Amino acid sequence: MRLADLVAHLDAYLRIAEVPDSDRALNGLQVENAGGVERVVAAVDASRASIEHAAGLGRGTLLLVHHGLFWDGNLPLTGRRYRRLAAAIRGDVAVYSAHSPLDLHPDVGNNPLLAARLGVPVEDWWGEWHGVKIGVAGNVDVARDELADRLRRLLGGRVQVIPGGPERCRRVGIVTGGAGAMIGDAAAAGCDTFITGEGSHHTWFDAMEGGINVLYGGHYATETFGVKALAEKLGQTFGLTWTFFDLPTGR
Repeated sequence: MRLADLVAHLDAYLRIAEVPDSDRALNGLQVENAGGVERVVAAVDASRASIEHAAGLGRGTLLLVHHGLFWDGNLPLTGRRYRRLAAAIRGDVAVYSAHSPLDLHPDVGNNPLLAARLGVPVEDWWGEWHGVKIGVAGNVDVARDELADRLRRLLGGRVQVIPGGPERCRRVGIVTGGAGAMIGDAAAAGCDTFITGEGSHHTWFDAMEGGINVLYGGHYATETFGVKALAEKLGQTFGLTWTFFDLPTGR
């Protein structure tokens, strides 16, 4: 199908023009190709490895990512930046990125999807990122250890638990990725437990002294859900084949 048609669909579906984000996110089409899309590769990051993998599948591949090419700022096309873009252009790979629009999308968003997989109902939104509420929250009745075990089984890796809150969780807030700085926001939103990917050293004290449980599941691991769901949606809607390129960072 035509790249322009697929981009128009994605822009509208994800509300790219409406959802605010960091200036470095540059949500939407970041690299165009010759104009056609035959397949979709979903990946968390627009790394050189993911681009070269997409290029190896043949011309006309759309690489759909959560973290785009330009988070390191407005830099010259040298070194790492050059090698990534050169690989995309040589391989006729189009790159489309969706950061906040994918985090908060009600159907394919990282935050609602992780909540659903953990059995947390999405009852409220909280926590602002560039002026938009990005976190989800819902009431539960589950032991802290059981919730941590659910998260471990779901993500398939280590979960760090900071036991600053009650042993039985009643209200859980979720923001995937690197949202450790939002512990105070989660507590202010009435959450006794907060699930995210990672946070700084001092967040241990934020949680313990703030009276809130924090579960760190890993930045990468908590943000694989949205790109997979979106790629699957494109496959169903337009008959495109899709795959997921898995490159865990350990963070």
